[in-house]
Amino acid sequence: MTERNIHIEEASHKPVESQYTEIVERKGIGHPDSISDGVAEHVARRLSQEYLDRFGRVLHFNTDETQLAAGESAPEYGGGEMQSPIHLLIVGRATKRFEGERIPTESIALDAAREYLAEHIPRLDFGTDIIVDTKLGEGSGDLTGFFREDGPDVPVAMDTSFGVGHAPLTETEQLVLNTERRLNEDYAAENPEIGPDIKIMGNREGDRIVLTVAAAIIDEYVESFEAYKEAVAGVREYVEGIATEYTDREVAVTVNAADEYDSESVYLTVTGTSAEHGDDGSVGRGNRVNGLITPNRSMSIEASSGKNPVNHVGKIYNLLSTEIAQAVVAEVDGIEDLRIRLLSQINTPIDDPQVADAHVVLEDGLTVDEVEADVTSIIDGQLANVTDVTERVINGDLTTF
Repeated sequence: MTERNIHIEEASHKPVESQYTEIVERKGIGHPDSISDGVAEHVARRLSQEYLDRFGRVLHFNTDETQLAAGESAPEYGGGEMQSPIHLLIVGRATKRFEGERIPTESIALDAAREYLAEHIPRLDFGTDIIVDTKLGEGSGDLTGFFREDGPDVPVAMDTSFGVGHAPLTETEQLVLNTERRLNEDYAAENPEIGPDIKIMGNREGDRIVLTVAAAIIDEYVESFEAYKEAVAGVREYVEGIATEYTDREVAVTVNAADEYDSESVYLTVTGTSAEHGDDGSVGRGNRVNGLITPNRSMSIEASSGKNPVNHVGKIYNLLSTEIAQAVVAEVDGIEDLRIRLLSQINTPIDDPQVADAHVVLEDGLTVDEVEADVTSIIDGQLANVTDVTERVINGDLTTF
C-alpha cells in the first residue's frame, strides 16, 4: 500500500438501525429538485462525451447551478391544461472553443435536457409545458493543468472539499429508496395515473415505521373524485404489500396526507409533477448520491449533479466514499455501521486525499485492531483507482441523486 493518510477508529454512537428514532427521505425522479439534478447531470454527461469525441479529453465545465421555476396549471378530472409553463435554466460554465474549434455547448445542453425530460417526465411538452434555456459562461478550457507533469496520470483537486458515504443501508433506508423506485417503475407501468413526482418520508420509532407518500395523480387517467380516491388507495395497498420485503417491523402508510376529501382538495396534476404549479427546484437541494436524505447520518451538502467528473471532488469523493463504504461492509465481517469521509486539498492529486477517515461500529467482541488492516487495504485500493469513477459517471453507471 501507499502512504496515504488513512485513519480507522471506532464510532461512539449506536448503529443507526439500533437508534430509537430514524428519519429518511427520498425525492422521486419527478420532484422539481430531482428534475434539476437529473437535467444538470445529463447535460454534464453529454458535454463530457462531446469533448471526448472531439478532443479525446474532457474539458472544463460545470452545470451544477441549474434552477427550475414552477409553472401554473388547471387540472381537471379527465384532463386539464397547463396555463403557464415551467422554466428551467441550465446554469454553469462550459468550454466553448478549443484548439480553434467552436463547440455548440448551448445546443448540446438543450438537446440533452430534451432527451432527459422525454424519458423521465414524458407528459411535459418541451417548449410548451416547459421552457428550457441555458446560461453557460465561458469555461477555462483544457483540464490538463489539473494533472501533475511529474506524476501519475491522476488529476489534482480543483477544490478543498469532502465527501461522505455510509453503509449498510438500514431497513428504513432500503424501504424508502425502493418504494419510490418501484412505484415509479413497476407500479406506474401498469397504473399510468401515477406521475413521476413521488416523495417518500420515512419515520421509524422503535419497531414501527410510518411512510408518508406524496404521489402526484395525473388528471387524464382519473375521471372523477371517486376514481382519484381509488388511485390513492391503490398506491397505499401496493406500498403496504412491498414493505414486507424490506422489514418485519410494523409499517403504516399514508398517501397524499394533504388531501382534504370533504372539500375535494386533492393532489391532482396535469403532468405528474408539482413543478407545474408552485413548487420550484434547484440542483443539490434533494437526495445525496446514495439516493436518500438521511439526517441520522453525516452528509455533505455539496451539489454533486452537474459537476465535472474529472477533478471536482464535490462529486468524485461523495461517489467514491459511498462505494468504499459498500465495499468494506461487503468484504469485512463484523461491521454493523460504517462512515467514510474523504477530504481533498486543492491542487493535490485526488487519489491522495488530505485524510481518508473511517468510523466503524463493530459487533460485540470485535476490536478495531482486528479489522483495521482489511478496511485500510480496501480504502487504499479504491483510492488508487479513483479515476474509474470518472469513466463510470460519463457512461451513466453511477447516479448522483
